Amino acid sequence: MEVSNLVKHYGKVEAVRGVSFAVDEGSCFGLLGPNGAGKTTTIEMMEGILAPTSGTVLFRGEPVGHRFREKVGIQFQNTALPEFITVRETLELFRSFYPSPRSLDEVISLCSLEDILGRDNRKLSGGQRQRMLLGIALVPKPEMLFLDEPTTGLDPQARRNFWDLIEGVKREGTTILLTTHYMDEAEALCDRIAIVDQGKIMEMDEPERLLSKHFSGQIVRLPVQEAGAEAERILAELGAEETAGHWDIASLALDETMQRLLQARLNLDGLSIHRPDLEDLFIKLTGSSLRS
Repeated sequence: MEVSNLVKHYGKVEAVRGVSFAVDEGSCFGLLGPNGAGKTTTIEMMEGILAPTSGTVLFRGEPVGHRFREKVGIQFQNTALPEFITVRETLELFRSFYPSPRSLDEVISLCSLEDILGRDNRKLSGGQRQRMLLGIALVPKPEMLFLDEPTTGLDPQARRNFWDLIEGVKREGTTILLTTHYMDEAEALCDRIAIVDQGKIMEMDEPERLLSKHFSGQIVRLPVQEAGAEAERILAELGAEETAGHWDIASLALDETMQRLLQARLNLDGLSIHRPDLEDLFIKLTGSSLRS
Protein backbone atom coordinates (compact mmCIF):
# COMPACT_ATOMS: atom_id res chain seq x y z
CA MET A 1 0.00 0.00 0.00
CA GLU A 2 1.28 3.46 -0.86
CA VAL A 3 0.26 6.85 0.54
CA SER A 4 1.46 9.98 -1.23
CA ASN A 5 1.20 13.60 0.02
CA LEU A 6 -1.95 12.84 2.02
CA VAL A 7 -3.67 15.96 3.39
CA LYS A 8 -6.87 16.35 5.42
CA HIS A 9 -8.40 19.65 6.50
CA TYR A 10 -11.38 20.17 8.82
CA GLY A 11 -12.15 23.80 8.15
CA LYS A 12 -9.03 25.67 9.25
CA VAL A 13 -7.65 22.69 11.15
CA GLU A 14 -4.92 20.71 9.34
CA ALA A 15 -5.31 17.21 10.78
CA VAL A 16 -2.91 15.57 8.30
CA ARG A 17 -0.25 17.62 6.53
CA GLY A 18 1.40 15.91 3.57
CA VAL A 19 1.98 12.35 4.84
CA SER A 20 3.76 9.87 2.52
CA PHE A 21 4.88 6.29 3.12
CA ALA A 22 4.62 2.75 1.75
CA VAL A 23 3.67 -0.49 3.51
CA ASP A 24 5.52 -3.58 2.25
CA GLU A 25 3.63 -6.83 1.77
CA GLY A 26 3.81 -9.15 4.78
CA SER A 27 5.19 -6.46 7.09
CA CYS A 28 3.83 -4.62 10.10
CA PHE A 29 4.01 -0.84 9.69
CA GLY A 30 3.36 1.35 12.71
CA LEU A 31 2.09 4.92 13.00
CA LEU A 32 3.37 6.05 16.37
CA GLY A 33 2.36 9.26 18.10
CA PRO A 34 0.29 10.90 20.85
CA ASN A 35 -3.48 11.32 20.82
CA GLY A 36 -4.41 13.99 18.28
CA ALA A 37 -1.32 13.45 16.12
CA GLY A 38 -3.36 12.55 13.03
CA LYS A 39 -2.92 8.77 13.16
CA THR A 40 -6.62 7.81 13.07
CA THR A 41 -7.41 10.39 10.36
CA THR A 42 -4.58 8.97 8.24
CA ILE A 43 -5.70 5.38 8.69
CA GLU A 44 -9.35 6.24 7.95
CA MET A 45 -8.32 7.84 4.66
CA MET A 46 -6.33 4.71 3.83
CA GLU A 47 -9.36 2.56 4.63
CA GLY A 48 -11.55 4.64 2.32
CA ILE A 49 -13.75 5.87 5.18
CA LEU A 50 -12.62 9.49 4.85
CA ALA A 51 -11.97 11.32 1.59
CA PRO A 52 -8.62 13.13 1.64
CA THR A 53 -8.48 16.85 0.96
CA SER A 54 -5.62 15.99 -1.39
CA GLY A 55 -3.13 13.21 -2.03
CA THR A 56 -3.46 9.59 -3.15
CA VAL A 57 -3.89 6.17 -1.56
CA LEU A 58 -3.01 3.13 -3.68
CA PHE A 59 -3.44 -0.58 -2.91
CA ARG A 60 -1.39 -2.81 -5.23
CA GLY A 61 -1.05 0.20 -7.53
CA GLU A 62 -4.78 0.89 -7.79
CA PRO A 63 -6.97 3.51 -6.04
CA VAL A 64 -8.91 2.28 -3.02
CA GLY A 65 -12.29 0.93 -4.17
CA HIS A 66 -14.65 -2.03 -4.01
CA ARG A 67 -11.94 -4.65 -4.67
CA PHE A 68 -9.82 -3.17 -1.88
CA ARG A 69 -12.66 -3.42 0.65
CA GLU A 70 -12.99 -7.15 -0.07
CA LYS A 71 -9.31 -7.67 0.76
CA VAL A 72 -8.94 -5.82 4.07
CA GLY A 73 -9.92 -6.28 7.71
CA ILE A 74 -10.36 -3.38 10.11
CA GLN A 75 -10.33 -3.17 13.88
CA PHE A 76 -11.52 0.31 14.80
CA GLN A 77 -10.72 2.25 17.97
CA ASN A 78 -14.38 2.06 18.96
CA THR A 79 -16.91 -0.47 17.67
CA ALA A 80 -20.59 -0.79 18.59
CA LEU A 81 -21.66 -4.44 18.64
CA PRO A 82 -25.11 -6.05 18.69
CA GLU A 83 -26.28 -6.64 22.24
CA PHE A 84 -27.98 -9.71 23.72
CA ILE A 85 -26.10 -12.11 21.42
CA THR A 86 -23.06 -14.26 22.09
CA VAL A 87 -19.55 -14.12 20.71
CA ARG A 88 -20.25 -17.16 18.52
CA GLU A 89 -23.43 -15.57 17.16
CA THR A 90 -21.56 -12.31 16.47
CA LEU A 91 -18.87 -14.10 14.48
CA GLU A 92 -21.48 -16.03 12.51
CA LEU A 93 -23.31 -12.76 11.77
CA PHE A 94 -20.19 -11.12 10.33
CA ARG A 95 -19.28 -14.26 8.39
CA SER A 96 -22.64 -13.98 6.62
CA PHE A 97 -21.55 -10.64 5.12
CA TYR A 98 -18.77 -12.16 2.98
CA PRO A 99 -18.96 -14.56 0.00
CA SER A 100 -15.94 -16.64 1.08
CA PRO A 101 -15.28 -16.03 4.77
CA ARG A 102 -12.69 -17.73 6.92
CA SER A 103 -14.05 -20.78 8.71
CA LEU A 104 -15.48 -20.20 12.16
CA ASP A 105 -13.12 -22.77 13.71
CA GLU A 106 -10.11 -20.98 12.20
CA VAL A 107 -11.18 -17.59 13.55
CA ILE A 108 -11.76 -19.10 16.98
CA SER A 109 -8.33 -20.74 16.98
CA LEU A 110 -6.45 -17.69 15.65
CA CYS A 111 -7.91 -15.37 18.31
CA SER A 112 -8.10 -17.84 21.22
CA LEU A 113 -11.86 -17.40 21.60
CA GLU A 114 -12.72 -20.91 22.81
CA ASP A 115 -13.34 -19.81 26.39
CA ILE A 116 -15.83 -16.99 25.59
CA LEU A 117 -17.93 -18.31 22.67
CA GLY A 118 -21.10 -18.54 24.73
CA ARG A 119 -20.65 -15.21 26.50
CA ASP A 120 -22.90 -12.21 25.86
CA ASN A 121 -21.09 -9.32 24.16
CA ARG A 122 -22.06 -7.04 27.05
CA LYS A 123 -20.17 -9.21 29.55
CA LEU A 124 -16.76 -9.26 27.91
CA SER A 125 -13.67 -7.82 29.57
CA GLY A 126 -11.53 -5.34 27.63
CA GLY A 127 -9.08 -8.00 26.50
CA GLN A 128 -11.84 -10.45 25.55
CA ARG A 129 -13.62 -7.77 23.53
CA GLN A 130 -10.43 -6.92 21.63
CA ARG A 131 -9.85 -10.60 20.83
CA MET A 132 -13.37 -10.85 19.42
CA LEU A 133 -12.97 -7.64 17.39
CA LEU A 134 -9.74 -9.01 15.96
CA GLY A 135 -11.64 -12.17 15.02
CA ILE A 136 -14.26 -10.08 13.21
CA ALA A 137 -11.50 -8.24 11.31
CA LEU A 138 -9.98 -11.58 10.25
CA VAL A 139 -13.27 -13.08 9.00
CA PRO A 140 -12.79 -11.97 5.34
CA LYS A 141 -9.28 -13.53 5.18
CA PRO A 142 -7.76 -10.07 4.65
CA GLU A 143 -4.58 -9.43 2.73
CA MET A 144 -4.16 -6.30 4.85
CA LEU A 145 -5.25 -5.71 8.44
CA PHE A 146 -5.78 -2.25 9.98
CA LEU A 147 -5.46 -2.01 13.77
CA ASP A 148 -6.26 1.42 15.24
CA GLU A 149 -4.86 1.62 18.80
CA PRO A 150 -6.11 -1.92 19.54
CA THR A 151 -4.69 -2.20 23.06
CA THR A 152 -5.59 1.20 24.51
CA GLY A 153 -7.06 0.70 27.98
CA LEU A 154 -5.98 -2.93 28.34
CA ASP A 155 -4.01 -4.11 31.35
CA PRO A 156 -0.37 -5.15 30.73
CA GLN A 157 -1.13 -8.88 30.63
CA ALA A 158 -4.01 -8.44 28.18
CA ARG A 159 -1.79 -6.27 25.99
CA ARG A 160 0.93 -8.94 25.90
CA ASN A 161 -1.62 -11.61 25.04
CA PHE A 162 -2.94 -9.46 22.21
CA TRP A 163 0.59 -8.99 20.87
CA ASP A 164 0.96 -12.77 20.68
CA LEU A 165 -2.22 -12.94 18.59
CA ILE A 166 -0.92 -10.26 16.22
CA GLU A 167 2.39 -12.09 15.82
CA GLY A 168 0.41 -15.19 14.83
CA VAL A 169 -1.57 -13.21 12.24
CA LYS A 170 1.67 -11.75 10.89
CA ARG A 171 3.21 -15.22 10.51
CA GLU A 172 0.30 -16.04 8.19
CA GLY A 173 1.67 -13.41 5.80
CA THR A 174 -0.98 -10.77 6.51
CA THR A 175 0.18 -7.19 6.03
CA ILE A 176 -0.58 -5.05 9.10
CA LEU A 177 -0.91 -1.32 9.63
CA LEU A 178 -0.94 -0.45 13.33
CA THR A 179 -1.53 2.87 15.05
CA THR A 180 -0.43 3.15 18.67
CA HIS A 181 0.90 5.54 21.26
CA TYR A 182 2.69 2.73 23.13
CA MET A 183 6.39 2.73 22.34
CA ASP A 184 6.93 -0.84 23.57
CA GLU A 185 4.10 -2.07 21.35
CA ALA A 186 5.69 -0.53 18.27
CA GLU A 187 9.11 -1.96 19.13
CA ALA A 188 7.64 -5.43 19.72
CA LEU A 189 5.42 -5.66 16.62
CA CYS A 190 6.56 -3.30 13.88
CA ASP A 191 9.12 -3.83 11.13
CA ARG A 192 9.03 -0.13 10.27
CA ILE A 193 7.50 2.86 12.02
CA ALA A 194 6.63 6.45 11.26
CA ILE A 195 6.64 8.83 14.21
CA VAL A 196 3.78 11.29 13.71
CA ASP A 197 3.07 14.59 15.47
CA GLN A 198 0.77 17.47 14.51
CA GLY A 199 -0.22 15.72 11.29
CA LYS A 200 3.33 15.29 9.98
CA ILE A 201 5.86 12.46 9.91
CA MET A 202 8.86 13.37 12.06
CA GLU A 203 10.96 10.27 11.36
CA MET A 204 10.46 6.95 9.58
CA ASP A 205 12.56 3.75 9.53
CA GLU A 206 13.09 0.47 11.36
CA PRO A 207 12.89 1.06 15.15
CA GLU A 208 16.47 -0.03 15.86
CA ARG A 209 17.88 2.05 13.03
CA LEU A 210 16.06 5.13 14.28
CA LEU A 211 17.43 4.64 17.77
CA SER A 212 20.95 4.04 16.46
CA LYS A 213 20.69 7.21 14.36
CA HIS A 214 19.75 9.45 17.27
CA PHE A 215 21.35 7.81 20.34
CA SER A 216 24.44 6.04 21.54
CA GLY A 217 25.14 4.65 25.00
CA GLN A 218 22.65 4.96 27.86
CA ILE A 219 20.27 7.68 29.01
CA VAL A 220 20.85 9.05 32.52
CA ARG A 221 17.70 10.81 33.71
CA LEU A 222 17.66 13.13 36.72
CA PRO A 223 14.80 15.30 38.08
CA VAL A 224 15.29 19.01 37.41
CA GLN A 225 16.32 20.90 40.56
CA GLU A 226 17.99 24.11 41.67
CA ALA A 227 21.59 24.11 40.51
CA GLY A 228 24.47 26.47 41.22
CA ALA A 229 26.88 27.84 38.65
CA GLU A 230 29.26 24.88 38.97
CA ALA A 231 26.45 22.33 38.61
CA GLU A 232 25.09 24.18 35.56
CA ARG A 233 28.56 24.16 34.00
CA ILE A 234 28.92 20.39 34.54
CA LEU A 235 25.43 19.69 33.21
CA ALA A 236 26.23 21.74 30.09
CA GLU A 237 29.49 19.82 29.59
CA LEU A 238 27.56 16.53 29.90
CA GLY A 239 25.08 17.71 27.26
CA ALA A 240 22.06 17.55 29.60
CA GLU A 241 18.76 18.36 27.91
CA GLU A 242 15.76 19.48 29.97
CA THR A 243 12.46 17.84 28.97
CA ALA A 244 9.28 17.11 30.91
CA GLY A 245 10.77 17.98 34.29
CA HIS A 246 13.98 15.94 33.86
CA TRP A 247 17.52 16.37 32.68
CA ASP A 248 18.45 13.70 30.14
CA ILE A 249 22.12 12.92 29.60
CA ALA A 250 23.34 10.61 26.82
CA SER A 251 26.26 8.74 28.35
CA LEU A 252 28.90 6.54 26.72
CA ALA A 253 30.76 6.12 30.01
CA LEU A 254 28.43 5.72 33.00
CA ASP A 255 31.19 5.77 35.65
CA GLU A 256 32.49 9.09 34.41
CA THR A 257 29.00 10.57 34.11
CA MET A 258 28.11 9.57 37.67
CA GLN A 259 31.37 11.01 39.00
CA ARG A 260 30.65 14.32 37.30
CA LEU A 261 27.10 14.41 38.75
CA LEU A 262 28.50 13.75 42.23
CA GLN A 263 31.04 16.51 41.64
CA ALA A 264 28.14 18.84 40.81
CA ARG A 265 26.66 18.08 44.26
CA LEU A 266 23.21 17.44 42.80
CA ASN A 267 20.51 15.48 44.61
CA LEU A 268 20.52 12.09 42.86
CA ASP A 269 17.20 10.90 44.32
CA GLY A 270 15.03 9.76 41.43
CA LEU A 271 17.96 9.18 39.08
CA SER A 272 17.42 6.43 36.49
CA ILE A 273 19.53 4.81 33.80
CA HIS A 274 18.03 3.07 30.78
CA ARG A 275 18.61 2.09 27.17
CA PRO A 276 17.17 4.69 24.77
CA ASP A 277 13.73 3.79 23.45
CA LEU A 278 11.12 5.30 21.16
CA GLU A 279 9.73 7.44 23.98
CA ASP A 280 13.16 9.07 24.32
CA LEU A 281 13.28 9.58 20.56
CA PHE A 282 9.86 11.24 20.52
CA ILE A 283 10.83 13.54 23.39
CA LYS A 284 14.04 14.43 21.54
CA LEU A 285 12.13 15.22 18.34
CA THR A 286 9.18 17.09 19.86
CA GLY A 287 10.09 18.04 23.43
CA SER A 288 7.06 16.21 24.84
CA SER A 289 6.04 12.70 25.87
CA LEU A 290 4.24 10.31 23.53
CA ARG A 291 1.35 10.18 25.98
CA SER A 292 1.13 13.91 26.71
